[in-house]
Amino acid sequence: MSESELKLELIDVAATERLGGALAEALRLDASPIPGAAVVVYLEGELGTGKTSCARCLLHALGVAGIVRSPTYTLVEIYAANGIRCVHADLYRLRGPADLEDLGLRDMLAPGSVLLIEWPERGGAELPPADLAVNLAYRAQGREALLQARSARGVRWLEKLRTDSRLVPYLSNLT
Repeated sequence: MSESELKLELIDVAATERLGGALAEALRLDASPIPGAAVVVYLEGELGTGKTSCARCLLHALGVAGIVRSPTYTLVEIYAANGIRCVHADLYRLRGPADLEDLGLRDMLAPGSVLLIEWPERGGAELPPADLAVNLAYRAQGREALLQARSARGVRWLEKLRTDSRLVPYLSNLT
């Protein structure tokens, strides 16, 4: 496992929720408010692996109050949290990258923004590049998360996540 990857064994829903909280904390520790370009996180995995649950917990941990809805039907939900513009997009229903233009995601790439994008493979090269990709997959017991840093910012987050006490128990049993 390289410094640009981190693998976690998520034994239950609570573990996935802790991952969301830890991601928010790593983001907050990196910079507040977020300087430079927007932060982009891809959430990948099959249906039901916990992408929306992870995003929901991340958004709540950043400070989004109230209900965080799944953007499955609206495609994009926008929230404000402590001076951060949070955009949660679900591209599952897109027919292809050409459909992205109508969503206006490019207009949401301002500094101080966080974009959480579920099903990024549906957007292809039209999407902004990810700082961090979180791939959730089924395992015999629970789920597995493979986090891949795709920028210097993503590498810094993984460094923080490796020592986050909420996640350390999920690092120990991996093969």
